[in-house]
Amino acid sequence: MIHIEALEQRFDTASGPVQALTGVDLTIDRNEFVTLVGRSGCGKSTLLRIIAGLQRPTGGGVTIDGDPVTGPREDVGMMFQRPALLPWRNVIQNIMLPVEIMRLDRREAQERAAALIELAGLTGFERKMPHELSGGMQQRVSLCRSLVSNPKILLMDEPFSALDALTREELSVELQRIVMETNTTIVFVTHSIEEAVLLADRVVVMKARPGRVREVVPVEIPRPRSLGNSEYGELVTSVSGHLHDLLQDTHEQEAAA
Repeated sequence: MIHIEALEQRFDTASGPVQALTGVDLTIDRNEFVTLVGRSGCGKSTLLRIIAGLQRPTGGGVTIDGDPVTGPREDVGMMFQRPALLPWRNVIQNIMLPVEIMRLDRREAQERAAALIELAGLTGFERKMPHELSGGMQQRVSLCRSLVSNPKILLMDEPFSALDALTREELSVELQRIVMETNTTIVFVTHSIEEAVLLADRVVVMKARPGRVREVVPVEIPRPRSLGNSEYGELVTSVSGHLHDLLQDTHEQEAAA
């Protein structure tokens, strides 16, 4: 579905050119959940913006279903670190914002919004204003807003990073459930190994200077997943340990470079 080939991204700065990405090759299948992990500066967010069509690469390219990505697309949604809800609009009005902007069928979107609100555990909060919600609930609203237009692809740039650990895990479990029911392809940027293992079908480990793919690690653990006690606890620990070793080795190589 998403095909990334020979991707290059260079930025010209006051101190000279900076190569943010080089030689990135990656294919993401339909309905797959892929997480990008790596230390700061490895180009995870840059790669996400290129897939979204928000940034043009300096080399290579991205296609979605065979069509080159040349700018933002209606079938690609994006969710950022902050919920960015409009403070003068209530929950349902914030969720319906993309419908108004893209002039989609309102009746169909209202039905989808109602289903998403139930899935996200927001029933009863439809008329609440953003300041009346916790940070975790605001992110639930943001997630519903990202999905209400029924995008083929949802790109998520560390959406839970500002939340406490328990809320992050709770939302990760909720996201698994929502994704299983909506069949959306997701590319998710995170610094958290635990989050990556909880969510991903595959984890793409990136290294920096310049940013490139170090290894793609499959996560063959049945869903739903949890960091708590389960029959798959040893497998979760094994995958997490391998990712930690990869990232630690990558850091040592970069420090020695």
